[in-house]
Amino acid sequence: MQTMTGLLGELMPEQRERLRSLGSEAYFDAGERIFEEGDRADRFWILHTGSATLDMHVPGHRNVVFDHVRHGELLGWSWLFKPYTWTLGSQADSPVRALQFDALSVRVLCEEDTELGLALNHAVAAVIAERLQRSRARLIDMFGPYAPKDIAAGLL
Repeated sequence: MQTMTGLLGELMPEQRERLRSLGSEAYFDAGERIFEEGDRADRFWILHTGSATLDMHVPGHRNVVFDHVRHGELLGWSWLFKPYTWTLGSQADSPVRALQFDALSVRVLCEEDTELGLALNHAVAAVIAERLQRSRARLIDMFGPYAPKDIAAGLL
C-alpha cells in the first residue's frame, strides 16, 4: 500500500477520495505561467511531477522567486480566502503534471461535509505555516548580515 504524502496525506481515505473525485489532470510546460498575482483564484493544484516557483512582483524589478512547490505539494491557497485573489504568482520550473481542482466545487464540498472541510482547512493551514517559515528563512538569507550586498541592494 502506497503512503500518501502532502495535502492529500493529511485527509482520511474517504475524504481524500471525495476530494480527488473533483480533480482533473492538468499539464504545464516548463516556463509556463500558472497564475498571476492579483488575478482571480478559482482553482488550485496538487503536483504529481515537476516543480513550480512561487514569486512576487517587485515594482521596478523582475518577479522575485522565493519558494518552490514540488511533488505531492499544494500549489495555491488563495482560493480558500476571500476575496479569492492570488497573492503571489507561479510558473512551472519544469514540466508539471498536477491534479487540478475547481475552487468553488471544493468550497461547496467543504460546506456539505464539515469534517472534510475542517480537515482540509487544517491541512492548508499547515502548508501556509510551512511556507511562511521557508519564506522567512529566504528573507534572512537575502537581507541578513551575511547576505550578498548586490542582492539586498538590488531589491530595495
